[in-house]
Amino acid sequence: MSRTADRPAKPLLRRDGGRVRALVVDDESSLADVLTNLLTLDGWDVRSAGDGTTALNAAESFEPDVVVLDVMLPDLDGLEVLRRLRAGNPHLCVLFLTARDSVEDRIAGITAGGDDYVTKPFSFEEVAARLRGLVRRAGIVQSSARPNIVVGDLTMDEDAREVRRDGELIELTATEFELLRFLMRNPRRVLSKAQILDRVWNYDFGGQAHVVELYISYLRKKVDRGRKPMIFTVRSMGYVLKPAE
Repeated sequence: MSRTADRPAKPLLRRDGGRVRALVVDDESSLADVLTNLLTLDGWDVRSAGDGTTALNAAESFEPDVVVLDVMLPDLDGLEVLRRLRAGNPHLCVLFLTARDSVEDRIAGITAGGDDYVTKPFSFEEVAARLRGLVRRAGIVQSSARPNIVVGDLTMDEDAREVRRDGELIELTATEFELLRFLMRNPRRVLSKAQILDRVWNYDFGGQAHVVELYISYLRKKVDRGRKPMIFTVRSMGYVLKPAE
């Protein structure tokens, strides 16, 4: 793990004015300590845990906004820790940090509910950038007011992090929200999987498009189910969102 800058960064602030909270969960104590120290220097309020049980207890008292979670822990599997964390806080942002780098492991982590995935070895700058992207997408940090995005009967309030269709509230995860926002900001425009990967996940997800297909299916179940469809697949090209006809 590397870091190119040692100057304290301007802290990300929550809507209540406090520093954004990160919980680092890794059984490699040296790595956890370094990551905790660097995130603290980067302006975060950070706690760490060396196993799943300690992480679950820490999450109850610390109430983190984002968790950096190793998949391979000595007691509970990281995916099980994620399931228990999400049971208590469905909107918690989770970044998987692990030595497992196969496509299957990446998709398993995302399918289980992880918002992003970084493999070891990693650069601190990459982890920090991913975490900042997650908390911004989740609407945890302070932001300036922006007008609503409207496409047909679908409305997105970016500051309130609310999406409604024909007035009915639609509950979305942070990643689902960001994907829908990208589609809504480009109505009637066909977006390729590569464009979506680059904009929503900020990197090429191992060159794989599975994660895009997965999250498009999640959105369809929430936005289109029981209604006239708005999200369409354009064969061999990508996806497009347009007002229901």
